[in-house]
Amino acid sequence: MTQTSYGLLKGKKGIIFGPLNEQSLGWKIALACYREGAELAISNVATALKMGNTTDLARICGQAPLLVADATSDDELKALFSELKTTLGEIDFIVHSVGMSANIRKKIPYESTNYIFYNKGLEISAISLHKIIRYALEAGVLKDNGSILALTYIGAQRVFSQYNDMNDAKALLEAIARNFGSRLADRGIRVNTVSQSPTRTSAGSGISNFDAMYEYANLLAPLGNANGEECADYVITLLSDLSRKVTMQNLYHDGGFSSAGISEKLLKLLERNQPEAGV
Repeated sequence: MTQTSYGLLKGKKGIIFGPLNEQSLGWKIALACYREGAELAISNVATALKMGNTTDLARICGQAPLLVADATSDDELKALFSELKTTLGEIDFIVHSVGMSANIRKKIPYESTNYIFYNKGLEISAISLHKIIRYALEAGVLKDNGSILALTYIGAQRVFSQYNDMNDAKALLEAIARNFGSRLADRGIRVNTVSQSPTRTSAGSGISNFDAMYEYANLLAPLGNANGEECADYVITLLSDLSRKVTMQNLYHDGGFSSAGISEKLLKLLERNQPEAGV
């Protein structure tokens, strides 16, 4: 992450949902927002606060209010936005960095999906965005000309077998972002998703063969994988006034992976591993 501040979020306020620890994309985005002059609130579920060190992040970000809420709970989100309005006032941006799949954690194959886990995964990873936006609007806490951003993955468009039901969850997440983008445009509020490279986070570590997925993407992407700090810097531009007319977009931040077919690096690797032809 660049250490230079351009003041892109000076005078702005926002809330980041989902930071867990230093590896989290939400964590890195919070640090970048604070660096760029934003006043922040941070939110996660109570269990995540016990597992991670989000209190340290709140301290680093100028004693940011740390609001405990389950992003799938209507009542807890209503209470959160009521408290947020009191502690921080109206906000300019929301970042959604929330996702979980019990089917992935328990290594249940897609074709044998546990539907209780499946529905819970959709609720946490996608429907939570709908609820967050809805209750922010109902609380009157989101300013005109603001920005809402959610983190996604290219599994929404292509099948990555080990990404399992999160492929489905990310597709739903992106659809919700587009739907709200069309409905909030008259207030100048933009809603976008950023499709990030495979990134070494706590969530990523639960995916089978993650290291192979990471290396494949890194070899195919002309610029290589984008890391978490680079993702945070990119997100800043989408939260700032520099992207006033960007909305309803799924924006790839993946070193060119999404547009690449094959690379010289991959071809050479495949050639080296080709069995020799028989005589």
